[in-house]
Parts: sequence; C-alpha cells; structure tokens
Amino acid sequence: MLLLISPDGVEEALDCAKAAEHLDIVDVKKPDEGSLGANFPWVIREIRAAVPADKPVSATVGDVPYKPGTVAQAALGAAVSGATYIKVGLYGCTTPEQAIEVMRGVVRAVKDYRPDAFVVASGYADAHRIGCVNPLALPDIARRSGADAAMLDTAVKDGTRLFDHVPPDLCAEFVHLAHDADLLAALAGSIKAEDIGTLTRIGTDIVGVRGAVCEGGDRNAGRIQPRLVAAFRAEMDRHAQEHAATVIAAR
Repeated sequence: MLLLISPDGVEEALDCAKAAEHLDIVDVKKPDEGSLGANFPWVIREIRAAVPADKPVSATVGDVPYKPGTVAQAALGAAVSGATYIKVGLYGCTTPEQAIEVMRGVVRAVKDYRPDAFVVASGYADAHRIGCVNPLALPDIARRSGADAAMLDTAVKDGTRLFDHVPPDLCAEFVHLAHDADLLAALAGSIKAEDIGTLTRIGTDIVGVRGAVCEGGDRNAGRIQPRLVAAFRAEMDRHAQEHAATVIAAR
C-alpha cells in the first residue's frame, strides 16, 4: 500500500521532504478550495523542486464541473507543471456518461503530453450529499475512459469520514471492482491510523492522508509533522506484516 501525503504549500512540502523515506507520493492540493482543490501551477513546480526526485508528485485538478474542455486544459496544466499523478474530482458530473466524457478528455490531454503520466478518476464517498456519480461507478468510469486508477475521498469536510459513508464492505467491493478493471484503488477521506488494518485487509493500493499526519489531527489549522508521517508509515508496515503472516498461515 502506497502512502500519499497532501501538503498545502511549499513549506509543508519541505516537511514532507524531511520524511521522504516514509512516504511514496507527495500530493499538491489547495484545501481551502475544496476536498480536491487545485493549487497554482507555480506551487506545483516549487513542490516538485522541493521533494526528492525519486518521489512522484501528484496534483489535484479540482472539484471539477461538467466542462470537459476546461478540465482537460487544467489537467494538462498540472502535468506541464511537473505532476506525474493527475487527480480529477468528478464533483459536477451527475451521470457516468458525463464523468467518462470528462475523464476521456483528461486522459488524452495528459498522455499526449506525457505518456507515462498516471491519471486518477476521483469520486466521493458522500456523493449523496452533493448529487454526483455513485462511488461504486468510479472503477468502470476509470476503465472506460482509459484512466489508471479510481479513487474515493469525501467532498464535505465536516468531521465525517470515508467509512461513515461507504462502509468497509462496500470499500472492499470498490477495490475489487478496480482490480477487476486492472486499475489501482485509492482511498482517502479523514483516514486515521485505526483504519490501516481494514485498508490493508481489503487490498487498497494507495491511501491518501492529511489530517492524520498534521499536528493535533487538524487538516486545516495543523501542519504536517515528519514524526507523524513516520509513525503512520510504521503502522502501515506493521499491519502489512501481520496481514502477510495471516495469509501465509491460511494456506
């Protein structure tokens, strides 16, 4: 399971760089513009320069509207700015067909520029609160559009969490659907250390966190702490070892 950490700017990215050995992907977003709020191109460039070259940088394109051309241009902008993982929050898409149209434009725009880029179709566990596509439709949307991964996050940051809206058994189904479509499955949404065991057991490929590695557990007022990143990774490693031992014992 890969660990994706989301700093809100260059200063926090430098803190991520101090904990680079414990994380896998540095994710650039702008939390005050939404769950998957897009940051400025120059911030992506500065963060790309601040973190070790062997750590891929991810960038969110935003909680996007159903405007395929606009979103494709934004996604290309993120790629040109140095991101190799491009995440699109399908906030304004109310049907799978709309979401596929948006993502096809993104995939073409990004991969025409950089074929090795990694495109992520992101939906929301609390989709019922905002009227966007059903969470379990995301793997098929990603597959049909040519994306590389399907992701779930939460749209409304009000203290509720991923499992409050999509319980573990349905998250397991999401992961299974993604893997059947030859996609990676990414899960986020106020993930805490106590969730790592479940995320490991259901086969999650990428876990995205922010609040869990911020001082005081506060994704808005707190700042990312390298020691908390290291502690979160240690818990991930512990659960991975325990799960592997359980699988071996069951054979």
